[in-house]
Amino acid sequence: NFYYLLTSVVASESEHCIIKREHEKCMERIAMHNPDGTEFACEWMWDNLTCWQAARIGEVVVVNCPELFHDFMGPEDEMGKISRNCTEDGWSEPFPHYVDVCFFYDNTTKPDMYYASVKALYTVGYSTSLVSLTTAMVILCRFRKLHCTRNFIHMNLFVSFILRAISVFIKDGVLYAQEDSDHCFVHTVACKAVMVFFHYCVMSNYFWLFIEGLYLFTLLVETFFPERRYFYWYTIVGWGTPTICVTVWAALRLHFHDTGCWDTNENTALWWVIKGPVVASIMINFVLFIGIIIILVQKLQSPDIGGNESSIYLRLARSTLLLIPLFGIHYTVFAFSPEDVSKRERLVFELGLGSFQGFVVAVLYCFLNGEVQSEIKRKWRSWTVNRYFAVDLKQQRHPSLASSGVNGGTQLSILSKSSSQIRMSSPLAENANISLPT
Repeated sequence: NFYYLLTSVVASESEHCIIKREHEKCMERIAMHNPDGTEFACEWMWDNLTCWQAARIGEVVVVNCPELFHDFMGPEDEMGKISRNCTEDGWSEPFPHYVDVCFFYDNTTKPDMYYASVKALYTVGYSTSLVSLTTAMVILCRFRKLHCTRNFIHMNLFVSFILRAISVFIKDGVLYAQEDSDHCFVHTVACKAVMVFFHYCVMSNYFWLFIEGLYLFTLLVETFFPERRYFYWYTIVGWGTPTICVTVWAALRLHFHDTGCWDTNENTALWWVIKGPVVASIMINFVLFIGIIIILVQKLQSPDIGGNESSIYLRLARSTLLLIPLFGIHYTVFAFSPEDVSKRERLVFELGLGSFQGFVVAVLYCFLNGEVQSEIKRKWRSWTVNRYFAVDLKQQRHPSLASSGVNGGTQLSILSKSSSQIRMSSPLAENANISLPT
């Protein structure tokens, strides 16, 4: 449901966009009815929040709370009502006041403030994820010993998270490049292309989460597993399926519902072209997750694995917690819930906390990975030894440096001590290194 929440923020984040849209609707209704001023004492009126239809003296016009406040009404709350009386002096003041009946959760919190807080939260989250994922990609690409099918899949997942973060920033930059309300009705081709790119990046991220789960499950159940051949098909599914789905959606949207910047989802039928595959990938991943947990329980209970019952459950809990961000299991919480139910909670959960998922994945499957740490330590030791040799050769070429207090013999003794310590500590460090499962 990430799509639908983030596009809700796009559509609802700035209250003047909603107000401007409602104002245009009101003007259309006024132009359509064009009442005779002699028949109605109170003419049609737009009060900057609600459109009031014409009325005769003594009539009471009742309307619902403006659309601006609908996102902050819970499913159990009834729609608030506002009324105005038509008097000889014109329209009366609204009763009750908008603030008294339309702010159901917090009378002091404006929608713009809430959406701005959510936007700030996911901006920090995606920025953190972008930096950590880029660093992780550099590490995995730099060290050739880390090049294997498992890490190649991790790298594709990292790229999908990076693209997801970049697409969010581009979308926000295009739709909210200025403070005035001109962007509320931007219908340019570039704007629509940005939304297509955004949907493709997010959908690709979901599918690479699915690929991670499928790969791990296949690795556990298959005795002979041709990883390289499977990786070819994984790549096609991970990047190709979103391409097909988003292309079909864009063509249908262009033909049947080419309105606005394609940043809202009034036509839910078209959304199922994207929503269907995404929900399917989430649910299949959840089934794979349950299957992997069952396999882990069986393996941990095997007599070949030592440890008492408490240590077994501890290892199982650790493995489960590590798999949750990799599989995106947290998305199943709201996978089938209606899009207008608990929107406030879903915004914080899926946009706010979900934006940090890339950071968590980079930490667990790169920075805390035992193989990655060992390779970095090996490179660091190699660089340290080479630096000692370079300094010693420099001193031999320039004997005057010996008078500074550090002669060649001292340097060689330091080098020999350092090398012996490295040789002695290396096996202990490798034996003591407890790597997290990848």
